[in-house]
Amino acid sequence: MQWNDYGFIELTTEQLYELIKLRIDVFVVEQNCPYPELDGKDSLADTRHLLGCDKQGRIVAYARILAPGVSYPDASIGRVLVAEYGRGGGVAHQLMQNAIAVARAYWPDANIQIGAQEYLADFYQRQGFMQVSDVYLEDGIPHMDMLLS
Repeated sequence: MQWNDYGFIELTTEQLYELIKLRIDVFVVEQNCPYPELDGKDSLADTRHLLGCDKQGRIVAYARILAPGVSYPDASIGRVLVAEYGRGGGVAHQLMQNAIAVARAYWPDANIQIGAQEYLADFYQRQGFMQVSDVYLEDGIPHMDMLLS
């Protein structure tokens, strides 16, 4: 797996198309959750896009890393996904380890906060995140805020 992080203007049109398609396939279609996928945060100057690509160059895993103050007072990781064809081999753990490393590289003094789907709480706890909110509904899906100090 090849891991690279990009700013918005560094993404090729093909990469941008593929990552948006994957995000819609996973979050809107697969999870049957219509919501405004394009929220204006992708193109911010400090936003980082982490892509995990296979040997053929296909995006297998993706996460968006946001600067402190964009979604939370802390840095944040979101839009975390592994494409259906890449699931089951530990790619999600690699993705989160790399996303945390990117956030730490750009904002070393910031905590990292996420809005995690409730059913993934154990996964994120294994990455070092702690639950810091009650469960709440976001787009009809139970979520909780979690923090990595």
